[in-house]
Amino acid sequence: MSSAENDTKDMLVPYLEGTSDSPLEPAIVDALRRVFDPEIPVSVFDLGLIYALKISDEGVVTVIMTLTTPTCPVAEEIPGWIQDAIGAVDGVKQVEIELVWEPFWKPEYMTEAARLELGLL
Repeated sequence: MSSAENDTKDMLVPYLEGTSDSPLEPAIVDALRRVFDPEIPVSVFDLGLIYALKISDEGVVTVIMTLTTPTCPVAEEIPGWIQDAIGAVDGVKQVEIELVWEPFWKPEYMTEAARLELGLL
């Protein structure tokens, strides 16, 4: 098991907006809301794919995330899109992406807005 998987074992997932004290968090979440899964018209943040955001005072952002399925056709591309989006935020110096499969993603992780968008409510 990777260190990221150990980190997610006891945390509540998905990541909840407003749980970081970092002044960069709102801009980072906004950037994540502009990255969409191309097969689902919902952002990676609102899908609940972001499990943790660790934002250091030095501007290093670590994203622990998952995908809806390991066989996602763009599984190798989405982390790069997230890295590019967060890397463009003023004050961010470095972005590290850790892809995990535990806990496995569930539709319940989606925000209410995402479920509405997909007609699940």
